[in-house]
Amino acid sequence: SDRPFLRPDAPEAKEKAPEKFKVRFITSQGNFTIAVERAWAPLGADRFYHLVRGRFFEEARFFRVMSGFMCQFGIPADPAESALWNEATIADDPVVESNKRGRITFATAGRHTRTTQVFINYSNNQRLDRQGSSPFGEVIEGMNVVDKLYSGYGEGAPAGSGPHQKRIERLGNPYLQADFPKLDYIQKTEILD
Repeated sequence: SDRPFLRPDAPEAKEKAPEKFKVRFITSQGNFTIAVERAWAPLGADRFYHLVRGRFFEEARFFRVMSGFMCQFGIPADPAESALWNEATIADDPVVESNKRGRITFATAGRHTRTTQVFINYSNNQRLDRQGSSPFGEVIEGMNVVDKLYSGYGEGAPAGSGPHQKRIERLGNPYLQADFPKLDYIQKTEILD
């Protein structure tokens, strides 16, 4: 892509997001819009705002799409950019809202490990609330598009036969295009006024 890499240590990464903002995702399946509520999870909302403004998600694949559960994205297309963000964790936000269908939440690998991966819930995944997963927004338009994202590869390796996250981080889109060509992807994101 023609944009410079987004850096976690850039001054704008420290800026607070607006209290409410909307983001349109233009994808290979169509468009959907997310409304973010900073009050739900301020640190998550701030990080998401920075990532969207920096066009971080463009060309990134929906690499983990599990019917009836959720779809996950947020590993960048280029491994050099992934490397910049691997250790750029943010602290957990208290869970204020539940992981209902259509809500978007940062993926976590334990306490205070959120970086750039997010998921959209396909069903009411309330069990995730107790695991510290704090939604920061929800799909307000185009949930039918989110529902259509290609889910045929299922759970990622090593547990399933889908893409291996560490390989995506190390090899980027060429790995996914070669081995998982049906994955849907994000063409563009824009903050709506």
